[in-house]
Amino acid sequence: MSSRISRLPLIAAALVAPIAAGCGGQDRTPSASQPGSVAVTPASATVESGTVTPPVVDAAAAPVSYADAETAFQSGRYTEATDLFASYTSGHPDNPWGHYMYGLSAWKSGDHDRAIEAFDEALRLDPNHRKSLLNSGRVLLETGKPQEALERIERALSIEPLSSETLRLLGRARNELSRIPEAIDAYQRALALDDHDVWAMNNLGVIYIQMGRSDEALGPLARAVQLKGNAPVFQNNLGMALERSGHTAAARHAYASALEVDSTHAKASASLTRLGGPVDPVADSAQTVDLAVLSQQFQAQIEQWRDTTSTDSVVTDSAVVEMVRDSVQE
Repeated sequence: MSSRISRLPLIAAALVAPIAAGCGGQDRTPSASQPGSVAVTPASATVESGTVTPPVVDAAAAPVSYADAETAFQSGRYTEATDLFASYTSGHPDNPWGHYMYGLSAWKSGDHDRAIEAFDEALRLDPNHRKSLLNSGRVLLETGKPQEALERIERALSIEPLSSETLRLLGRARNELSRIPEAIDAYQRALALDDHDVWAMNNLGVIYIQMGRSDEALGPLARAVQLKGNAPVFQNNLGMALERSGHTAAARHAYASALEVDSTHAKASASLTRLGGPVDPVADSAQTVDLAVLSQQFQAQIEQWRDTTSTDSVVTDSAVVEMVRDSVQE
């Protein structure tokens, strides 16, 4: 790398100071029957639309159970789940998990204000409700409020310092606040804790692309694609890094791979067309890039981050960041 790699203490004090007082790419369908069971969908995911109009629920005549509301959520009927959890929480106002799922359902149905209100109620009942902190942070990031999101994410990190997910969101909030060296540091820490965090790899690669350091983006993006090749966003971002690094043939293959997974991926389609259309196996065969080697090299880099114990902060080039509209982060 052209910049000096951060050091990675895996201790709470070195990560972030506790605060007395959140969004973005990206894998997964949430489920929250138990406190630790919610896997978070990236803020960049398409919100479910066109669902069947939910029935009008009369809470007094037909009390709603948590299981009924969660079933609607798990089935992707987010508008219906929002109404059902609204009814459930009116009858069970002291259950923070009910308000949390109310907020999650509202967010997934596109009602950001309602989502924040529900997450805040969960936090009023349980100030250490980490998932409400994280997902309200995601909503705030999605609605252009990175400073407010950062405060909640830092609170969540003070509750569970060794969380790859929280460090990844910390990196995204810092990136949106143009605190680029600190964002890189957060992503590197996240990967030192979980070397299979593909969204942290993707987001790190996107930052390098934004900084004009596309060669450095190849490793994390190649690794993300190796671990999860069926994610068109990773293939598309890898294509961007390859194209900007001068590897046109390999970029064409990456864009084509994105379209094999999702034929409607407009950005990959436009990029492939810009580079000359369908892949030509004969013409492209002489211009190969060994993505497996790049992935292996990046994995070795993660091991170096994991082994270090210094508290030195990341140093990066003082480059002006150019925003890359085609990239997606979580």
